[in-house]
Amino acid sequence: MDALTILRGLARNNAWANHRLHGACAGLSHEALHQARTSFFPTIMKTLNHILTVDWYYVDALGRERRGRTVFDPEEPFSELTSLREAQRAVDRKLVTLAETLSAEDTDTEVKLERGDHVQVERTGDVLLHLFEHQIHHRGQVHAMLAGTTVKPPQLDEFFLREELPLRQRELEDLGLPLT
Repeated sequence: MDALTILRGLARNNAWANHRLHGACAGLSHEALHQARTSFFPTIMKTLNHILTVDWYYVDALGRERRGRTVFDPEEPFSELTSLREAQRAVDRKLVTLAETLSAEDTDTEVKLERGDHVQVERTGDVLLHLFEHQIHHRGQVHAMLAGTTVKPPQLDEFFLREELPLRQRELEDLGLPLT
């Protein structure tokens, strides 16, 4: 398996995992989503907003859209899950499209990341791997916070194994993602 296949699989899995996680969170009340909990970001909504804005930041840089750090204004753009979920789905689609259209040479292309005091230059492939790790890390925090609610945390660690396709086929179809 080559690196592009892996990056594309990670992008698809990311969209699917976000879909599942937001679906579980939809079972919570507004109050439960905003209730203080133990985590790096102290509420489920703060954590979901963080995932989204960081996705915007890196997808913007990867797509050379030049919005830079302005994507963080405001830091928490959504107080309602429905709107946040739509925005997350949109950036997930952009990320899947970006991964699907990458060439092998593109993975070594420089990406400029606007930081507070400098511009960081990284390779596209490294930025993608960093972004996927960031998403996994914070989804895990939301997953743990869900364990302290009335909503059962969703299964997120079924990577796209062929035999397990029936477990996620409907969700992949809903997201317009390939079944392979």
